[in-house]
Amino acid sequence: MQTEEQIKEMVKQKYSEIALQNRDTNAASCCGAGGCSTEVYTIMSDDYKELEGYHPDADLGLGCGLPTQFAKIKKGDVVIDLGSGAGNDCFVARHETGETGKVIGIDFTPAMVDKARANAEMRGFNNVEFRQGDIEKIPVTANVADVVVSNCVLNLVPNKLNVFKEIYRVLKPGGHFSISDIVLTGSLPEKIKTAAEMYAGCVASAIQKEVYLEFVTLAGFTNMILQKEKPIIIPDDILRNYLNESEIEQYKKMGNVIYSITVYAEKPAAASGCLPGSGCC
Repeated sequence: MQTEEQIKEMVKQKYSEIALQNRDTNAASCCGAGGCSTEVYTIMSDDYKELEGYHPDADLGLGCGLPTQFAKIKKGDVVIDLGSGAGNDCFVARHETGETGKVIGIDFTPAMVDKARANAEMRGFNNVEFRQGDIEKIPVTANVADVVVSNCVLNLVPNKLNVFKEIYRVLKPGGHFSISDIVLTGSLPEKIKTAAEMYAGCVASAIQKEVYLEFVTLAGFTNMILQKEKPIIIPDDILRNYLNESEIEQYKKMGNVIYSITVYAEKPAAASGCLPGSGCC
């Protein structure tokens, strides 16, 4: 069993490699985890082409939803994007928040931060900033953001509840988040759960949907809404890297258990420093 630090190092190494790949290579992989498919599949990502502010060369095809579409970003807002990659969601958010707002992208991988900064500089986006950091310890002071977004990233983090507590901390009272992520509604085969590539590929690290949503409430958020839900189908040529034919057949008989969800929730406007379960309230 890998430790949390070993898992984080594995994710950092894998996404450093991804930062040097183009979108087509990433789309042919398990959520960008590497060349584990013989054809191009966008098994996770949604189509950004209709969104204002979209820049194709900043889209590595690593997402599993369109959180910025649902995030209710207003002009002048401060937006934080967790796991900002090459800058895709940050640039869409910048279009919504406008010149008077600010967007801060946080990514664990230095190579991704470098790529995103280059993309922002190329476009002259002076109100978009990228910081390297662990989203379990977001490098932003408390009560700064109006909106937090994230796209297929929290599932990569070993301690997901800590991330939701950090999101709560950096949001202003009355602020909100919209997050797309991968969750499960059943059991994955053990061979998939223990595969490092499938972990970095956003599948093996997913947790049960009800547990994920419970973490949102435990962190102190209210008015939670499930904004979107879609099934994720893993193609056979990816499954064959981990399962034999009879195991694939058995897996399919269970019905689909992997879903992409987009979740919205709010930090109460009169937020106290006491979180549910902390023992102080």
